[in-house]
Amino acid sequence: MPAAEAAPPRRREARTAGARERILGAARRSLSAGGLPPLATLADQAGVSRTTVYRLVASRGELLRFLEVEPDPSARERVLAEAATLFGAHGLAGLSMDELADRAGVSRASLYRLFPGKAALFREVVRANAPFIPVALAFAEHAGDPPEQLMPVIARALVQSAQGHVGLVRTLLVELSGPDVDAELARQLALSETIGPVAAYLLRQMAEGRLRQMDPVIALMAFVGPLMMHLITRDLAERALGFDTPLEAAADELSSAWLRAMKPGGAASR
Repeated sequence: MPAAEAAPPRRREARTAGARERILGAARRSLSAGGLPPLATLADQAGVSRTTVYRLVASRGELLRFLEVEPDPSARERVLAEAATLFGAHGLAGLSMDELADRAGVSRASLYRLFPGKAALFREVVRANAPFIPVALAFAEHAGDPPEQLMPVIARALVQSAQGHVGLVRTLLVELSGPDVDAELARQLALSETIGPVAAYLLRQMAEGRLRQMDPVIALMAFVGPLMMHLITRDLAERALGFDTPLEAAADELSSAWLRAMKPGGAASR
């Protein structure tokens, strides 16, 4: 009688183990093909009910743990570094997660464990490499200074933080103005951390007579545009024209030119 009573639990355990193996097998095949599908889709691929999947696997993260997908401690930094390069070269839409995994030396499973998709990856690349945060910190530290002191500080912070990531910065400029929802974080950071506060500062300086009156957003574009143009064309100017002005000196020259142009009452011409 005890053996008979024990049989049903053993059969249930066997069925559960079989369902789990089918789910894990389907997950491994999906990872080999490029990524994990939603759990509901995985249920269809494994030939089990969705209820069974959700009973055995609480989340995608737990599924990856079952698959023993554990990236090494340095994998995240390698992925972010390679992603910044690939975003700069191909843009958000053109980035291949498979190519990224190969370049970073991680499996596709490890990559998806770290970053479930392009949107999550792009958010972290922006946080780690975009110039918004360094510029915002420089602005916050000197927000009480007059334009003659503040604007060169912002210019240096911008070029220093963007140096070495010009391709990514170029991509960000495109993505900021585009409709891609995956770039929403970059837009939010740009507006909340830099564009909004600096435009408000310029407006106050104009009202106080320190800068000539104009749309503050246009004034900000006139400030940032030459700096970005310099970053994008600097390598070409060095190779083709022998340009050798240090980066910070170039930032100072460009910010000085902007300040002269922004003097109120036509003072820039004197």
